[in-house]
Amino acid sequence: MPTAGTASAASGVISLVLLTASLVLGVAVGQRRWLPAPTRYPSRKLHEYTSVLALCFLALHILAAVAGPFGRVPLTAVFIPFVPAPGQFWLGLGTVSSDLLAAVVLTSLLRRRIGRRAWRLVHWTSYACWPAAEAHSLGLGAAMRSGRLLDLAVACATAVVAAVCWRLRTGRARRRLGAGA
Repeated sequence: MPTAGTASAASGVISLVLLTASLVLGVAVGQRRWLPAPTRYPSRKLHEYTSVLALCFLALHILAAVAGPFGRVPLTAVFIPFVPAPGQFWLGLGTVSSDLLAAVVLTSLLRRRIGRRAWRLVHWTSYACWPAAEAHSLGLGAAMRSGRLLDLAVACATAVVAAVCWRLRTGRARRRLGAGA
């Protein structure tokens, strides 16, 4: 029977993979001009659903880390980064990441009420959310530093770096097209 620690670790890994997929999809959706027209709307919805699913697995990850019989994570560390706790720095990065992800998802749900400019400003923090989550995973998860889980972490990093490079490249191309028109 799996322990709360196993449930926390597994849901954390799943959350990281979903967060990676969400970020990559978000970059693709943000470059909708370069996507084929029939894929634009489904891509946006997939990005949104992936983000919410990542947040759900993140909640399970946190709940198992705090409420488990051997949970060593104080409840304050869930909301306030870098409070005294075991693995304080790495745990703090996880808290920063979870707070940013919650803010991005919450403002996305309130997008029509807060306006596009405020939504976009908060949404840009997702670029900080992902590396904090990856560092948290590698720093606290001993299993993430070897074997297949390390391969998974490297694959996630590769996907994010490739997506960001594509975003930067298409952004430059878009500016050149705009300047030449």
